[in-house]
This record gives sequence, structure tokens and C-alpha cells, in this order.
Amino acid sequence: KVTVHPLVLLGVVDHFNRMRKVSGGQKRVVGVLLGALRGNLLDVSNCFAVPFEEDSVDPNVWFLDHDYLENMFVMFKKVNARERIVGWYHSGPKLCTNDIKINELFRKYTQNSVLVVIDVKPNESDSIPTEAYIAVEQVHDDGTPTNKTFDHLLSEIGAEEAEEVGVEHLLR
Repeated sequence: KVTVHPLVLLGVVDHFNRMRKVSGGQKRVVGVLLGALRGNLLDVSNCFAVPFEEDSVDPNVWFLDHDYLENMFVMFKKVNARERIVGWYHSGPKLCTNDIKINELFRKYTQNSVLVVIDVKPNESDSIPTEAYIAVEQVHDDGTPTNKTFDHLLSEIGAEEAEEVGVEHLLR
């Protein structure tokens, strides 16, 4: 189960809105998820944006700035040593064809990288705007080579008391 904190949702929406103003388009954004694994619960408490570009024609052509990611994580670790890289996010609204390849890159930073797709476009439904996934090997009965695919994980929005007070204040 994956618990996503309000700070993460605010960070992703802010990242998307800033990039939309700069690029003038509706391209998706990508970033790093920070948090901790507590038993079977992945607690995603923070995030940061990462420079990311992908070709709109060929999904196999993309760029993610590794140096920026590593430098930002070093700085975040100085502020909160307990937070680790637990995965990555993108602004969805659904999985993309190159997500498995991007996830493989994130496995360099965390073995069981989790992808959280966060739908940044407001809608009228009461559903939560997050979908969490983990990459798994898919074995075929016919002997063909295995391939990676995503398995869906349960996700929820959760907050500690101080965060709830802050969110209530923002909603006023």
C-alpha cells in the first residue's frame, strides 16, 4: 500500500503548472518521490521535480537529468536524513509506453522503485488522483522471454496531524 502526503500532491501540481507556463503545452512532468518503507506501507512524504524531456513522436526518445537528480537528493538528505528515494512520479493521467524504461533508470537509486501517476487535471469525481504501480517480471507459459510490466498497488492520500492543519488552512 502506498500513502501519498498532501505535500507531494501540491509539489506535483506546482511542477506541472510551472512547466505548462514555460513550455506552453500540456506535456507531462516527472520527478522523484521521497519517503520510507514502514512494513508493507510505503509512506511518500516529499518529492522534487527533475528536468525531463520526451519526444512526442517517438516514445523511446527521452531525457532525464541524472546529475540534477543526484545533486538534489544530496541536498534533501542534509535536511531530512530519514527520507530515501522510493520511486518516481509523472503527471499522467495514465501509464505511458516508455514508463518501464524510465522505471529501470530509477532502480539505480532504489531497488523496488514505485511509480505514482498523479492526475493533475481537476475533475469532478471523488476518486483520489493517484495510481501507484510497481514493476514486475511477466513470465510467459509458452517459453518466450520474460518482460517487465506494471502491477497496480493500493494507494491513498494520508497526512499527519500537522499536515492536516495546514491543508485545512489552505482550503479556507
